[in-house]
Amino acid sequence: MRVRLLVRQNYWAVLVAAVACFLFEACWYSYFYQAWLSGTGRTEEWLKGTGMNVGVQFGTALVSAAVIAMAISCLTQLTGLQTAVRGMKVALLLWLGFVLTTWATEYVFEVRPLSLFAINCGFWLIGMSLMGAIVGGWRKKWEIDSERAAGAA
Repeated sequence: MRVRLLVRQNYWAVLVAAVACFLFEACWYSYFYQAWLSGTGRTEEWLKGTGMNVGVQFGTALVSAAVIAMAISCLTQLTGLQTAVRGMKVALLLWLGFVLTTWATEYVFEVRPLSLFAINCGFWLIGMSLMGAIVGGWRKKWEIDSERAAGAA
């Protein structure tokens, strides 16, 4: 017997979730800028002197957030009813299983400060939860109608 899993992406929800995470990231790192900079062991002059294109940095952050939002959306749909709470739970488990563990390993071997670890992991915990709430809670009309039809049967 072959089972077909159906995942339908709500691209508007993914886009809104990615933009919300991107804007939250801007606020988060603006607030923790000095502590983050100190934790990296770099100076503002060094950052300005790298010649890195800000458009590339922002574009990478936005595309990465969209990919994460899509992954959260897929797993939310595959694990049960699509709700904001389930989306946040899926995001938390993904954060715990992949983000926290990856950063912890890197920080231990790179001997980076715990404050920087808290800033970076804290952002992803809240950012992924925000995206999970958006992609989990924003369902298209056809999803709601099919859910009602299944309940009536």
